[in-house]
Amino acid sequence: MTNKYTINDLSVYLFWDMDKVAMDFEKSKKSIIYKVLEYGTTQDWKIIKEVYGLEEIKQAAISFRNLDPVTLAFLSNYFQLNKTDFRCYTNKLSAQNFWNS
Repeated sequence: MTNKYTINDLSVYLFWDMDKVAMDFEKSKKSIIYKVLEYGTTQDWKIIKEVYGLEEIKQAAISFRNLDPVTLAFLSNYFQLNKTDFRCYTNKLSAQNFWNS
């Protein structure tokens, strides 16, 4: 894993609810990948691709319990996987969000 980047190179708004001082690319790997996939910019995507590599991002994404439909569609197309390969697709929430009804 490369140390070319720090957590401060990612968009500031991604980690508003976390202590950035305590974060580390290795220790907070899944949190960082999730936040970038869901809310990040193209530049954030490029950084995590360089830091983690595509296989690490794919494995993390497959294991996430929740991804929004647009992110899921992007990832399934990007990695040439079926949506059913993702945990979030097979374990959809039984109670839908109020705003989605």
